[in-house]
Amino acid sequence: MAIATVLSRAQRGIDAPQVRVEVDIGSGLPAFNIVGLPEAVVKESKDRVRAALTNSEFQFPGGRITVNLAPADLPKEGGRFDFPIAIGILRASGQLTDARSDLQECELYGELSLSGELRAMKGMLPAALAASFVRHPVIVPHTNAPEAALVKDCEVIAARDILEVCAHFRGSRRLGFYRAEFPSGTPTALPDLCDVRGQPHARRALEIAAAGQHSLLLIGTPGAGKSMLAQRLPGILPPMNDPEAMEVAALRSIAGRPLKPSEWRARPFRSPHHTASAAALVGGGVYPRPGEISLAHNGILFLDELPEFERHVLEVLREPLEAGAITISRAARQAEFPARFQLIAAMNPCPCGYLGDPIDSCHCTADQVQRYRARISGPLLDRLDLHVSVPRVQFKSLREPSGGGEASAEVAARVIRTRELQIQRQGACNAHLNNAAVERYCTPNAAGWGVLERAMQHYGLSARGYHRVLKVARTIADMTGRPQIEVSHIAEALSLRSLDRHQAK
Repeated sequence: MAIATVLSRAQRGIDAPQVRVEVDIGSGLPAFNIVGLPEAVVKESKDRVRAALTNSEFQFPGGRITVNLAPADLPKEGGRFDFPIAIGILRASGQLTDARSDLQECELYGELSLSGELRAMKGMLPAALAASFVRHPVIVPHTNAPEAALVKDCEVIAARDILEVCAHFRGSRRLGFYRAEFPSGTPTALPDLCDVRGQPHARRALEIAAAGQHSLLLIGTPGAGKSMLAQRLPGILPPMNDPEAMEVAALRSIAGRPLKPSEWRARPFRSPHHTASAAALVGGGVYPRPGEISLAHNGILFLDELPEFERHVLEVLREPLEAGAITISRAARQAEFPARFQLIAAMNPCPCGYLGDPIDSCHCTADQVQRYRARISGPLLDRLDLHVSVPRVQFKSLREPSGGGEASAEVAARVIRTRELQIQRQGACNAHLNNAAVERYCTPNAAGWGVLERAMQHYGLSARGYHRVLKVARTIADMTGRPQIEVSHIAEALSLRSLDRHQAK
């Protein structure tokens, strides 16, 4: 008997560290042991591998089988190691000889059925990306092949069962590299902004939020169009580039969600219900998985009825909003997932929803209104760039013909031009500038400084609020093509923070 080594990869957050599957078959009483920090699913692979080899007409070795998943201190989970363990046993027992020594540089992934068929696994895309960096071909289940083929520099071999793979390595029937058309990214029809009646102030705020990637809170009476506006934000955002699309696809792969070609370049739009838990929002579990904020990476996270979320659930958003990533720590492991999302939220002005409405009178007391708004903490509100009031739509506006307003395509063209200007100037959207970059790129003229100073004193803005006003003003200046921030830009940025005005001294 001998020792055989097969390459594979584990999953740790969005990374895929390499794992060497070492198989030793020695003398002694029959036994099958897997070591190297395997989880329960990996330990159960003993029975799947035994049945798969037997039903594929291979001889299962009768000696003492030891499988080591190295490195030993890296947790291993999932059924992805079934396939490499089975191939390692066949090599160690002498039933599989590699005619061309291809196996030593190949990486193998896949769960085995009892019949020897290869089944799909989660997290294929991160594994294929990591394999492409070291120029290793990968052999994957045929259902995972389209996903792995998204990595342009990765050589992908698709197989349906273990017999096909053995025939490939023996040289009797070689498997070709999988070729698939790269997703065209032809977008599906998105809701159009021209469907929105009236609301010029909210539409303007939505365009500013899109142009600078700013967070936005819409506050208005029921039926004013807050959700309708938020749902039309994806239609005015620029499509993702290839690196952004690959990050989003990798996160969807880890979460076990199918990739639709029509959504390749479309920015994610996630809208969790207000009953969602903190773990559902930021990710978690015994084996850390990405949550809604990571699935919204490079896209939009829309929280409707914001005060109805549990307060401790909303508080977990504070750090990811600043850092653009979330680290999930458990006793035995730690995983980090990207989470650079654009937060869009909506809420009523009071519990009944009609505070300040000119038609329906509000029946809430001042204490009820205060308690309702206090469900959203001050530190979280301070991290939102724009707070915009959305009033009731007038009858005249509702009677306007369909398509009478500006279409999403026209607004999107302006948003793309504005973002391109920001990328050329500073390499990032205005919302993501750090304090040093704000000091460099967001400098108002003398009159603008004077207006901002008076606003700081009158509204009691924090240092964070000060920087966010400057970022929004920079975006407004960019939209008008102005090289420097002027008084009108500062004034409009301040007018888009309505909750600060309510707290004015």
